[in-house]
Amino acid sequence: MNRRSSALLLGIVVSATALAFGSRSLGVAGLGLLLAAGAARAWAGLVRGPVTVVHASDPAPATEGDGVRLRFDARRMSRVPVGSFVVHGRLGRLGDVECRLRGHGRTAVGELWLGHVPRGRYVLSEGRLELGDHLGLESVSRPLESGVAVIVHPRLVELHGLFSDAGRYGGDGRRFLLRRPVGFDFHSVREYEQGESLRRVHWPTTAKRGQLMVKELEDAPRDAAVVLLDCDPAGSAGEPPDSSFDAAVRAAGSVLRAYAARGRRVTLVTTGSEPAVVDVAGLSGDVRFVLDALAAVEADAPHPLARSLARGQAPVTRAGELVVVTGTLEVGAVDRLLDAAVRRLVSVVWIDAPSYVGRPTRAAPGVLRLAAAGIPVAVVRRGDDLATTLDLPRVEAHANG
Repeated sequence: MNRRSSALLLGIVVSATALAFGSRSLGVAGLGLLLAAGAARAWAGLVRGPVTVVHASDPAPATEGDGVRLRFDARRMSRVPVGSFVVHGRLGRLGDVECRLRGHGRTAVGELWLGHVPRGRYVLSEGRLELGDHLGLESVSRPLESGVAVIVHPRLVELHGLFSDAGRYGGDGRRFLLRRPVGFDFHSVREYEQGESLRRVHWPTTAKRGQLMVKELEDAPRDAAVVLLDCDPAGSAGEPPDSSFDAAVRAAGSVLRAYAARGRRVTLVTTGSEPAVVDVAGLSGDVRFVLDALAAVEADAPHPLARSLARGQAPVTRAGELVVVTGTLEVGAVDRLLDAAVRRLVSVVWIDAPSYVGRPTRAAPGVLRLAAAGIPVAVVRRGDDLATTLDLPRVEAHANG
C-alpha cells in the first residue's frame, strides 16, 4: 500500500469518526486527507509523459585511481510541478545506486560520487526515475534506457625496454636473427601449373593423388606481435583492484603499448567468454580501443590456456612474436608454448596468483621448464613494481648480479 492509499484510508476513517462523534475538527482533518489523496491521484495522471534522462561519467573514460562522478540530466515534457526527482538503478558490480536530482520546472540535474572505482565497464541496469509530488503521497516511475555509464581503464606503466629483449641478444651483445621479419606460411595445396618451379611441389600429396600438387603459400606478417591475455578464472586470486587478474590486465596493456611505441604492429587477443581481438598500428587512437577492451575483460574464460593455444586463432598463429600473460601454466599450456617457440619468438608474463591471497610463493614447474628452454619469463608477484619487472634493465641487472 502506497502513501496515497494510506492517506485515503486514513481520511475515510477520520471522516467516519467525525460523523460518529460530531467532531468538526476531525471532520476538517478527514476532509483534508481525502482532498490530498485525490489531488495526488490527479497529479499522477497529469505528470505522466515522456522524460529524457542523460547520464555521463566524469572523467570519461576514467583510469584506475581516479575519482569518478556520475551526472544525471533529466528533462520532462509535462509542465506539471514535481516535488522530487530520484534516480535508482544498479551499476554493475558496484551495486545499487541512488541519486537525488535538483531543479525547477521541467529540468533537473544531479551528481553521484562513486569514489575511486576499480577497472571495469559498468552498465547502468534496472534504471528508473521516480517523480514525487510535493506532499510525498504519490510517485511516478519512468524506466531509463540502459547503456554504458562508467568505463574505467587499467593504469598502464611506461616501459623503456622489454624483458623479452634480453633473449634476443647473445653474451657478446650481438643480436640473434632467429626469425625472418617477413615471409610466407603454408596455406593449402593445389594442382601443378605448367612452368611452376618443382621446389613448390608438395610430395606427400602428390604421391597420394598420383598427380603433381604444389604448395599454396600466403604472406605472413612476421613483424607483427600478439599479446595474448589468458582469462582463465583458475589464475585469478584476490579482490579488485589488487587481484592477480587486474595485474595481468595491466601487464598485457603495458607490454602492448611498448610494442606500439616502437612502431610495431601488435594485436591484443583475450580468451574470455566474449573474446576480443584488437589490432594496433601505433600510439594514436588505436590504443583507446585496446584500453576499452581491457576495461571490459573479465576472468571468465570457458576453457584453459592450452586449448586457446591449440585452437590457433589467425593472429596468434601468424604473428612473428607471441607474448602470453597468464596466471596459469599447466603442463598442456607449457607444451604448447614450447612448440610455438620453434616457429616464432615467444615470451611469457607469469602472474603468481597465490601471492595475491597471502600464500607463500614458490617456483612453478612450468616457469622453470620455459626458462630452461630459453623462453624469456617475467614473474609478477603482489607488491612488485610492474614497470621494473617488465622492463629490460631489471632483467639485465638480474642476469649480471
